[in-house]
Amino acid sequence: MPAEKFELTIARFINAPPAVVWKAWITPEHLAKWWIPAPVECEVVKLDVRPGGAFETRMREGGGEFQPHVDGCFLEIVPEARLVFTTVLTEGWKPAEPWLALTAIISFEAERSGTRYAARVLHKNAADSRKHDEMGFHDGWGTAIDQLSKFAERSK
Repeated sequence: MPAEKFELTIARFINAPPAVVWKAWITPEHLAKWWIPAPVECEVVKLDVRPGGAFETRMREGGGEFQPHVDGCFLEIVPEARLVFTTVLTEGWKPAEPWLALTAIISFEAERSGTRYAARVLHKNAADSRKHDEMGFHDGWGTAIDQLSKFAERSK
């Protein structure tokens, strides 16, 4: 089966240099401002940006209790260029059984005076990829990237 049936992709131009976009990703208080589409709130529980480091966020709507969002592990870190995380492992490479197994490859490529930001999200099978797409992958990730763009443009 072709790889594209197992993956979803999205990309945007952000009018801020890769160093600024990178900082928005790796700084917990910055990530909390854009990682989840508003008006849902994000809480960054752990953000240990190194291979094997924890990536854990929670979300809440309408002032209720924070609920699990992402509990994963970073696989690869190339400062200001590439960040890879998965939900099939948690901190310290511990195997996990997430509600949605995925590996996300985030790239930050210098383009003109800004950044070409891209996310390639791999799933274990076509059914999971379809499920993620039907859950609103493009709208949700697109909104988060738009929020990242606004945050990074104000921060440059």
